[in-house]
Amino acid sequence: MLSPRAVLRYVAHTIQHAPEGGVTYEAFCTAYRCGAESGPQDEQGAAQAWALRNTGRTGHNLFRRVYTDHARVTPAE
Repeated sequence: MLSPRAVLRYVAHTIQHAPEGGVTYEAFCTAYRCGAESGPQDEQGAAQAWALRNTGRTGHNLFRRVYTDHARVTPAE
């Protein structure tokens, strides 16, 4: 009976921001039982403006901000 054989080789890779993927910005109200969120925004100012409006309406003043980008992995040279 022949045993399976595999040849593995290590290939170094790099990961970098992929500008064509863009960046999205979101804000989440962290007040107890609020659950309000800005939803994904293409502009940072839009997510910030949402948080300011939410504070004006509710008095809540603590938010979690999330910035999401896209990354591309390529073999290192």
